[in-house]
Amino acid sequence: MSLIDKRLQNASIASKSVERSEPAHKSAYLHSASSDDGRRAVKREMKRKPPVRDREARPRKTEEPELSKEEVMESSDSSLLLERLETLEEEKRAIAESVDKEIIRITDDERKYVDSVTSIISERFKQQVSGSSTMSKALTDEIEKAIAIECDRLPVLYETQQRIKKTVISQIIGLGPLDPYMADPKVTEIIVQHWDHICIEREGKIHRVQATFTDEKHLQTIIQRIVQPIGRQINVSRPIVDARLSDGSRVCATIPPASPDGATLDIRRFFDIALTGEDYIRLGSMTPDMLDFLRKAVQAKSSIIVSGGTGTGKTTLLNMLSGAIPEDELIITIEDSCELKLESPNVRRLETRTISSGKNDNAMNVDIRALVKASLRMRPDRIVVGEIRDGTITDMVSAMSTGHEGSMCTVHANSAVNLVNVRLPMLYSMADASFSEESEAIQIAEAIDLIVQIKRYGKLRAIQSITEVSGMEGTRVKLNDIFRFDEINKEYYATGYKPRKILDRMLEKGIYIDPEIFKSREMKKKEKLESLDRSEKSAEKGQAGGGAKGTEGNE
Repeated sequence: MSLIDKRLQNASIASKSVERSEPAHKSAYLHSASSDDGRRAVKREMKRKPPVRDREARPRKTEEPELSKEEVMESSDSSLLLERLETLEEEKRAIAESVDKEIIRITDDERKYVDSVTSIISERFKQQVSGSSTMSKALTDEIEKAIAIECDRLPVLYETQQRIKKTVISQIIGLGPLDPYMADPKVTEIIVQHWDHICIEREGKIHRVQATFTDEKHLQTIIQRIVQPIGRQINVSRPIVDARLSDGSRVCATIPPASPDGATLDIRRFFDIALTGEDYIRLGSMTPDMLDFLRKAVQAKSSIIVSGGTGTGKTTLLNMLSGAIPEDELIITIEDSCELKLESPNVRRLETRTISSGKNDNAMNVDIRALVKASLRMRPDRIVVGEIRDGTITDMVSAMSTGHEGSMCTVHANSAVNLVNVRLPMLYSMADASFSEESEAIQIAEAIDLIVQIKRYGKLRAIQSITEVSGMEGTRVKLNDIFRFDEINKEYYATGYKPRKILDRMLEKGIYIDPEIFKSREMKKKEKLESLDRSEKSAEKGQAGGGAKGTEGNE
């Protein structure tokens, strides 16, 4: 028995003993002290005057009344009981706060109560929540209040009631055991490998956590709650789904038979506050010179591919670069799940839609390629594609070279060289049409201007290279790095190469960029040494001149 339950029992025993020796009105309010209105009843009773049995014996107003022994005992007992109630309430608040901070792993006995309360609340609010992607605050508050009432009725300890209440609220309104990590701004990814095995990524490192789902069914229920409101389906015939949460976080889930050991879930967090270029500088992901060049390259309508591995931040970087597009240009974004948050007023967002087989035979299956083709007829100045992973690359390259210059997309690749020599030809092979290697290289060299490669180094996400696609070299695409990241010394440097194609575009649009930013480390070091030599020679001449003047004066 917990401390609070012992105190409640003691308070009840005390009230019964007082009932046997005190007046009826005293017994009434002591009995009510064990209820929720106990404190208010005690206060009201303390304010009441004790009954006067003999009106003639009532003292005059000018005289100080004398309290009887019974009245003194009554006042003392009331104060003691009120003090006990205040202590109990403080202990209840402490228990509630402790449970709120605790990661709940309910017992088998608690599971029965959780299932019972969940069933009651789900049935009561079925109509309000069915088909709704989000719940209003008023509805959420109403559900939480109903859950609290049901839990208060359970014949268990107060601490157990709070544990059950927290679990039911999380199951009905939230994402179960994942809620604490979704509320943690330092958690960037949540990986559910099994219903009883959850990992998180915090500050670039993977940690296993103690929290678990109650069972396989609980995990699959949470997955269904995520995907159904946005029109996605996951079932035996379609056991893999990509979706997003209301805050933009990307979700990928699988169930058997795709994952024979049980359902899996991955949530990649996407925060409402998008990173700016200045944030990239502050975080050490690029230098001011690199940011200045990239922004002006975007303004000059350079076609860009952001390349990198999984989890390196390609979409976030693409979002930052898209922010440099002038506001008077028409933009269409195309994604599997809308993650880009462009602030331009002229943005139209398109999203893929996968229809489950047998659900609606007349429904249209909309993939990235269908949206890219459709966007070409929607008069955009630029097309921004979240990620290309198939033959869509042929349509994107075609768009970049035929009137939609300045378009951008992301592609998985380990380096700029890997992108143009391996990844893009592989994506071309997935297209309906067939191209020779030379034809593919010519199209790539003609359409793409810049490749921005991002790589992860522990906690640091660094721009590994900014590379110009400079044309053809024989039958292959010619690449020239403009900026690179020194992995040994952990610093960025310019290679000394000046991207003529991009600089010419900037010149045409009246965009000025300081040519000094392209000087290599060796050139800067050489110029610094030359400057020091000139300073030393100038100082020597000054000393020699001063010495000559002194000699003439002596003569």
